[in-house]
Amino acid sequence: MTQASSGLPALHALFRDAFKIGAAVSTDILSAQAPFIAKHFNSITAENAMKPEEVQPQEGVYTFAAADRIFEFAEANHIGVRGHTLLWHNQTGDWMFRNSAGGPCTRKELLSRLQTHIHTVVGRYRGKAYAWDVVNEAIEDKSDQYLRDTKWLEILGEDYLREAFEMAHQADPDALLFYNDYNETDPVKRDKIYRLVRSLLDQKTPIHGIGMQAHWNIYGPSIGEIRSALELYTSLGVRIHITELDLSMFRFEDKRTDLKAPTDEMLKLQEERYAEIFALLLEYRKAIDSVTFWGVADDYTWLDGFPVRGRKNWPFLFDEHRQPKASFGRLADLAASKW
Repeated sequence: MTQASSGLPALHALFRDAFKIGAAVSTDILSAQAPFIAKHFNSITAENAMKPEEVQPQEGVYTFAAADRIFEFAEANHIGVRGHTLLWHNQTGDWMFRNSAGGPCTRKELLSRLQTHIHTVVGRYRGKAYAWDVVNEAIEDKSDQYLRDTKWLEILGEDYLREAFEMAHQADPDALLFYNDYNETDPVKRDKIYRLVRSLLDQKTPIHGIGMQAHWNIYGPSIGEIRSALELYTSLGVRIHITELDLSMFRFEDKRTDLKAPTDEMLKLQEERYAEIFALLLEYRKAIDSVTFWGVADDYTWLDGFPVRGRKNWPFLFDEHRQPKASFGRLADLAASKW
């Protein structure tokens, strides 16, 4: 932590009466930025270290060293942990879906493997993770299709969703369990997410909330679209977590690579967007428990490689030197005006 940033109020303290403020981390980021993270965030999520292929790359072979380190850091600094993620179509070893001869496994085999994976992972951190993204990105983006066509759906059918939540609840009855997805404000996908969670609730499934990833940008989605999504999701009576927040400086379809630093106009737009988004989140604070950024500061973000490989992005409240941007000051002013 630099001297200039040491006098700042802690980011999480600004919103202590509303919701937790989190960051996605890796062990490398913890090594480089531990004091900074410990100051500004009171929740963390493993960016990749707890995804299925990371903790069980081969059947029965578990590699928990990175995840353990994240939990140890959290415990030492009195920081909460969101577990991410138990079931996903990406970053899952292909062995999960294969039999001993290399063909597709049976429904019974896959359910057994899923249960073993969930009970082993959740059981290891029982009482230590306050929430889990149980199922990640199961909804199809295309308007004419409901669920994403995955091996989970192909082998197990739609019931795999309910099964995953039941297994996670058995492994840790006290943890909050979430369905997590992106494009969650798009009206077509929003309504499908609502349909899915409504269906799970109607089946008495132990699902407690919706994770809105919030990979947004400085141009959209509009506050009206975000509000409509929040209004619909909260009507289900579930908790809301903002799970992967970042504000890209580029629209998704913008492929330019010429910028070496954000323009003044971009920084101003980002400042205004953060202020209006957090003002909206504060309106819904009775339903929102946690707001997590998908990173810490502009020195590292997954957006540096997506959707344009190698292009630098600047999506956070802190710049590449972990100095507060004007966006941070706007949020401090916003918080001060609320209490």
